[in-house]
Order: sequence, then structure tokens, then C-alpha cells
Amino acid sequence: MAQNTYRVTGMTCQHCVNSVTEELSALDGVSKVDVFLVSGGESTVQVTSDAELERSAVQAAVEEAGYELV
Repeated sequence: MAQNTYRVTGMTCQHCVNSVTEELSALDGVSKVDVFLVSGGESTVQVTSDAELERSAVQAAVEEAGYELV
């Protein structure tokens, strides 16, 4: 089991949280996504997965949701 924390910019509301959660949850092995929203700042995203995730996969998922991984 792996748990990693990422910083994401551009999120401002619950819709943003839902979009990021949906995209990250679709990655293979992800069992849980917790987003701690800082509206207009750097939000914190905790991802729990079966194994370590490639940063590029996480980045692609966040970008697909419309936001930027710091």
C-alpha cells in the first residue's frame, strides 16, 4: 500500500475537487483520493494506491481534470 501527497493549483470549488478525484480514482490501483481544497491556492491531494504511482500518470490525470500538479 502506498500513500502519496501532491500539490495542485487552480482548484476553487467542490466541482474542481470532484473532477480531480474522478480522474485520479480512474488510475489503476488507486483505492482512495482525499482532496483538501485551498480555493485559489495550492490544494493538497492524498492518493492511496496498491503500489507507487508514476508521477507522470498522476500529472496527466490532474491535467485531464483541468488543473496543474506542482
